[in-house]
Amino acid sequence: MMFAQIQRALPTPEVTWSALAPQLILMVGGVLMLTVVSLFKKQPPKGVSAAYAVIVAAAALISTIPLWHRVLNPKEGPTGLVSNAIGLDGFSLFITGLLCIAVILVALVADGYLVREGIEGPELFVLLLLSASGGVVMVSANDLIVMFIGLEILSISAYVMAAMHARRLSSQEAGIKYFVLGAFASAFLLYGIAMIYGATGSTNLGDIQTFLSQNVLLHDGLLVTGLALMLVGFGFKIGAVPFHQWTPDVYQGAPSPVTAFMASAVKAAAFAGMIRVFSVTFGTYVLDWRPAVFALATLSLLAGSILAVVQTNVKRMLAYSSISHAGFILVGVHAASKGTSAALFYLAAYTFMVIGSFAVVTMVGRTGDGRHSLDDYKGLGRSRPALALAFAVLLLAQAGAPFTGGFFAKFGVIAAAASSHNWSLAIIAMLTAAISAFLYLRIIVFMYFEDTGDASAGVHGPSVRIPRAASFAIGIAVVATLALGIIPQPFIQLAKDAVPQLSSSTP
Repeated sequence: MMFAQIQRALPTPEVTWSALAPQLILMVGGVLMLTVVSLFKKQPPKGVSAAYAVIVAAAALISTIPLWHRVLNPKEGPTGLVSNAIGLDGFSLFITGLLCIAVILVALVADGYLVREGIEGPELFVLLLLSASGGVVMVSANDLIVMFIGLEILSISAYVMAAMHARRLSSQEAGIKYFVLGAFASAFLLYGIAMIYGATGSTNLGDIQTFLSQNVLLHDGLLVTGLALMLVGFGFKIGAVPFHQWTPDVYQGAPSPVTAFMASAVKAAAFAGMIRVFSVTFGTYVLDWRPAVFALATLSLLAGSILAVVQTNVKRMLAYSSISHAGFILVGVHAASKGTSAALFYLAAYTFMVIGSFAVVTMVGRTGDGRHSLDDYKGLGRSRPALALAFAVLLLAQAGAPFTGGFFAKFGVIAAAASSHNWSLAIIAMLTAAISAFLYLRIIVFMYFEDTGDASAGVHGPSVRIPRAASFAIGIAVVATLALGIIPQPFIQLAKDAVPQLSSSTP
């Protein structure tokens, strides 16, 4: 009786469960897998956990298709769900699709990796699904509190995955560093949310946007401080300079498939949250936050490209390269609404390029995941010509070579900067692209033009073995990278259709 009275007194949000299908499939799939496995003493047969994760992520990806058509239908369009705490729009569905693709590719790479390292088990695949579900919640959040919850689900799973290789001290060190600095980032973000609530009286993004469009704040110090703190929090998550200190060490120490996931899915979700908050919600305050984004983009472009060149460890090279790529995406964020579609296309191209690159690094790392020196790539073009060719294509794509997705990705953000009359940022981006090209060509030179003296083994150990699932993932990454460069228009149109929109709960 009392429960019924309370239920009548409290408004219960109406939930359209079909619209939450991607989140539910990933989250329930991860929890179900953990529950079932915990009931048996023996580990699942080899390949079963990876196949399950791939199937769940593929189901979540497929579930976005009818939702995409629904959002693009003028009669229905974007809408708010669960009392406008969750937003269903093309933007959230686009990033959700990228997260699902990242889970599929990383799961394929991780399957053989876990067997090779003797750490077989379903834990990594459970964490992949749960982390991706947190990312989906984050990118579709229409409320700052919901966004924070999604970010924590995404991050906590990633912390554990980074420290999963118990026999490597560098992996455990990476997990601790990632956790400690990630906690700082979360604290900055939470303080920023609190200040924005104090300035606007709401944490709902739509309500905040409506409030700022209808009111002029004579004293906006609290709001600007909140924006600055949130920018610091997002800066940590995307690995932008000067909040990048954790990136090289964590990327180097974490298991290579986990590094691929962090560089793709975690970065994509963080950028999506950043775009939804700054470019959309606080678009009227663009003159306040744009100079800070300009500084982050410039520092990331310069530091990422220059520091990458002086590295001799390929994982650290790609870590600094990811900082440079974050700078390019920030160029699109700086352009605000004009650069959103360019940033989305860049995230799509980068997802395939970076996962494919770290998949190759995983193979070359051999047992122990420790052979990542440039010397370990000597003669790879002769001992494993297909693997070397795939890596060369992916590296050239990251350099922005024509007929690859990387070319149109970089062209898009630079064009967005130019259209916003940010010529200085466009020039810096082009300059650092040329510097970064030296880095990628350096690795290619070691693969094809440095002699090892032993075409079958290399200078540091046994030949590289490529599991079938990993080769399939690398093949997908290469084909997608080339497709984005040869026939980019359909993908560019998808990015343009993925417009972020907010709905207000205020009547």
